[in-house]
Amino acid sequence: MNSDLRRSVTALTVAGLLWGTTVPLSKVALEWLPPAWLTFARFSVAAAVLLVVARHRLRTAWSPAVLAWGAVGYGGTVLVQNAGITKTSVSDAALLIGATPVLVAIVAAVWRHAVARPVAWAGFVLSLAGVGLVAGGPGGGATATGDGLVLVSLLLSATFTVAQTGLLRGRDPIAVTAVQFLAAAAAMLPVAVAREGMPPFPSNAGTFLAFTALALGGTVLPFALFAYGQVRVSAEVAGSFLNLEPLVGAVAGAVAFRNPVGAQQVLGGAAILAGIGLSSLPLLAVRRASVPARAAAPARAAVPVR
Repeated sequence: MNSDLRRSVTALTVAGLLWGTTVPLSKVALEWLPPAWLTFARFSVAAAVLLVVARHRLRTAWSPAVLAWGAVGYGGTVLVQNAGITKTSVSDAALLIGATPVLVAIVAAVWRHAVARPVAWAGFVLSLAGVGLVAGGPGGGATATGDGLVLVSLLLSATFTVAQTGLLRGRDPIAVTAVQFLAAAAAMLPVAVAREGMPPFPSNAGTFLAFTALALGGTVLPFALFAYGQVRVSAEVAGSFLNLEPLVGAVAGAVAFRNPVGAQQVLGGAAILAGIGLSSLPLLAVRRASVPARAAAPARAAVPVR
């Protein structure tokens, strides 16, 4: 493995690990800010940073479609996810998020008529069975309502990810994401004011630090690392590193939040991850192009919602 590819793999690995912290950090931050205010604050901070980084490449990133999908895809998805996290356990939410690649493939098949191989569909079915086991599992503060809201947010996220492929075509991905983060924050502000009133001051330093880590370490930094790492690998291979997220989140839920993990959750989580691995086999089999060839034509994969 040459040094460029090694750096790319390292960047993708760190991005996946950092995205794995978003559910536990959100759980703590929600003790201070209610769901809509947390969504607004998170994307406001992230947008401010990325707008500075991409300030010279913003001209082509503005369009009604980019703004609309940013408001719904980032703002709406995370708002619903935050609402779900308040009503379920960290471990359940993290394991359910592991089904996102499967939902993306299903939405792509329905919307874009993308046809996956039979072995991939077997993996999709296995992952969805795992989702059912996790969502039906008891204990740890998990509820059917919370798990259901998380699943709705994942369906929104999957739809947005498929739509984002077309929106990114011919545009700088960081500039587009900066504009979409801004649109998400703008859309969430009136929702937060109307539904939740004015935000309270931080109740303690821990909740404020969790929010800061969520906005910077769980949003800005992993996006930048993912964008850097995906340049020298295919979009599908880059996406496989997102499988680290449910593992990190589930472990954090069990260790930091003392979420009891029963046999049903363990079996469901294993099914989700096994299904993702099975569905990735055809992609890995056909992506044997050389690294220089991929470097000459960088992938413009849609960055998933986290």
